Amino acid sequence: MSRTGEDWKFTAVITAGGRSSRFGSDKALALLDGQPLLRHVADSLQACPTRLLIAPPGRYTLAGWEVIPDTRPGEGPLAGLEAALNHAQTPWLAFTGVDLPGLTPGFWGALARARTPAARAVLALDGAGRPQPLAGLYHRDLLPHVTALLDSGERRLRLAAPFEQCVHLAGLSSALRNVNTPADLTALAAERAL
Repeated sequence: MSRTGEDWKFTAVITAGGRSSRFGSDKALALLDGQPLLRHVADSLQACPTRLLIAPPGRYTLAGWEVIPDTRPGEGPLAGLEAALNHAQTPWLAFTGVDLPGLTPGFWGALARARTPAARAVLALDGAGRPQPLAGLYHRDLLPHVTALLDSGERRLRLAAPFEQCVHLAGLSSALRNVNTPADLTALAAERAL
């Protein structure tokens, strides 16, 4: 897919630097095929003209990515989305975390092509048919809604886009393999070695 193609006119956003409590150490720096998980995810979004990393300042170095501090540290990916929506320079954002190393440019291109004029989010469905909000496209118009959720104490990313404004796309579940624990990483590395 071309770097200048219509599909790539969105801001890439990776949220990193969370507690990684189930992993036991910083997931972003965990290695898969000799590269940190953060690098795998970043590579899937390299065609985006603007790239933001929502993370503690000075914690990660990622060439070509602007580090934006989380405005509500410790409050999860919904807070990361709010920070990203505040800094986005395009109407659409490709938003994800560091624990989905199977994401590819093709995954993001499929989401981009599924956008409709009324949509404010595009999410892939996992193998069980559930929308996966941590690898999706979000429209900047969602900022007031996301801020209101956070101000009310809500932290669930899946509520970021009202269902009626969301396009759900099947057939992409292979990219959604989540690495939450060292065992998940070991299993994924073993599968890739076959």
